Amino acid sequence: MRDPLKIIFMGTPDFAVATLKTLVESDYEVVGVITAPDKPAGRGRKLNESAVKKYAVAEGLTVLQPTNLKNPDFIKELEALEANLQIVVAFRMLPEVVWKMPKYGTFNLHASLLPNYRGAAPIHWAVVNGEKVSGVTTFFIDEKIDTGAIILQEAIAINDDETVGTLHDKLMDLGSELVITTVDLIQEGDVATIIQPKTEDLKTAYKLNKDNCKIDWSLEIDTIYNKIRGLNPFPAAWCYLNNDDEQLSIKIFAIEKEILKHDLDFGTLETSKHELKVAVKGGYIHIKEIQLPGKRKMDVKSLLNGYEFSKNAKML
Repeated sequence: MRDPLKIIFMGTPDFAVATLKTLVESDYEVVGVITAPDKPAGRGRKLNESAVKKYAVAEGLTVLQPTNLKNPDFIKELEALEANLQIVVAFRMLPEVVWKMPKYGTFNLHASLLPNYRGAAPIHWAVVNGEKVSGVTTFFIDEKIDTGAIILQEAIAINDDETVGTLHDKLMDLGSELVITTVDLIQEGDVATIIQPKTEDLKTAYKLNKDNCKIDWSLEIDTIYNKIRGLNPFPAAWCYLNNDDEQLSIKIFAIEKEILKHDLDFGTLETSKHELKVAVKGGYIHIKEIQLPGKRKMDVKSLLNGYEFSKNAKML
């Protein structure tokens, strides 16, 4: 048995809160929490605290919010906490001086089965790429991004109608459990690691941007279906709607697919009182939730009650 663990936790979004909460409720000593600085948000530019900070403050935990992880003053504050283990969940890349500091190392929880889907958006890309299985990995951090020695992995099936939102929540819970198991092994001095295999055809979790979130209606139906659900509810797939002389940038959320032969141009819209569907290669994408510019997300029935589509309306 090793010395009792004194843990520093690093994370920012909701995904990280589940792990921090599990650590606290498992009676592990969290001596400090590192999270992103408060950021102005909304019309009033009011400072917005990260989800991790809100939870940490409510639990009376020590919180540090450095803007520069190499700042000497921050390094001194970190050293003063005398942690012997650091845990990172959905944070930023750490400098060597930080991740090498604790006696028992620094490990990260990543929302994929490494070595696949290293990078910023592993949950999104697993769904976008039509994967049938995803999972979570704990690994010791090294000098590169998501390349360190694997401690543990846990897999989970991806359902055919899975969205990034539902998979996010499943992996969040699965990940928090895996972190506790990992911490238990470290406390017992019983960790065995595996070097990540070198694979030629690695899949990467690229950072999402406007270009790679745009829908290409000329692609196969399954490719479009996977992309939209892989971006639902955040940040949302988008495209242009041409309706007479009006071109709108719209977001599409919930959808269903219909495999059916047709001879319509790709992107052609068909509407009825309760239905909005887009012709694509191999069938139709039925839109269930949509957002027009300056409007809130709404179900299609509500949209069709007050918005008229021309006969030549088309998705671009």
